[in-house]
Amino acid sequence: MDAVGGFATWLLAFVAGAVVVRVLAAGASDVLAAPTLRRRNYRDHELATAGGILLVLALVPIEAVRAVLELFDLGREGSSEARAIVLLACLGFGLLGFVDDVLGTPADQGFRGHVRALGERRITTGMMKLAGGGALALVLVATARPTAGWRLLPDALLVALAANLVNLLDRAPGRAIKASLAAAVPLALVAGSGPVGLALAPVLGGAAGLVGDDLRERLMLGDTGANVLGAALGLAAVLELSTGPRYVVLAVLVALNVAAEVVSLSSVIDRTPPLRILDRLGRRPT
Repeated sequence: MDAVGGFATWLLAFVAGAVVVRVLAAGASDVLAAPTLRRRNYRDHELATAGGILLVLALVPIEAVRAVLELFDLGREGSSEARAIVLLACLGFGLLGFVDDVLGTPADQGFRGHVRALGERRITTGMMKLAGGGALALVLVATARPTAGWRLLPDALLVALAANLVNLLDRAPGRAIKASLAAAVPLALVAGSGPVGLALAPVLGGAAGLVGDDLRERLMLGDTGANVLGAALGLAAVLELSTGPRYVVLAVLVALNVAAEVVSLSSVIDRTPPLRILDRLGRRPT
């Protein structure tokens, strides 16, 4: 497949993600209005949390259509194996995030808060999300790289930390999606229209389709969506990057996750003019 055809195929998958998400968002207003999902944001404005569930639900019919097309020898540019693993990551991490969005409480925040709760013989939904995410990351990496050996552990850690970092960034409207799309640019350039690039494209398109609602505070992406975006990006890095670059990404993720336990990422963003400008771009005035 030539470069033009490959880009067209990638763009089609990206647009499909955005369009299906918008269709779901338009038709799911009653679902998002359910009292179970209503939360108050940083401005004390009530809106639906777990809006990222629309992204998860959009990926299922997209991949179903792709599978049907393959039956007729169409759309074989992408590996069905890569797409299946990315879809499994989105479904699994989305479920873990949804549980935390719906059943979680603000009483125990951060990794230290979850560990403190364990010391009190309580298992928080946040700890379920963290432990479940680590276990799921191991399953995904072991499935994708069955001969990885000991490298399975750092690769799984990369996926889990990527999911957690995007969760930590989801503290302001649009922030998690903007950061994810920015991080996806170099990864998409490396992956191109290969199997991993085509598997990731509808996830990124779906995120782009939600950014307007997130910025205008019509819904919150929630842990459901943040978990999905982070896990999909982390898994794509594991599948696409060679060993050296993967370890560089892992080191950055470790540093940022540890730093977030010590300082507020929001305060760092607010004190850094370029980051502050990008963070507030498109957001409603405070």
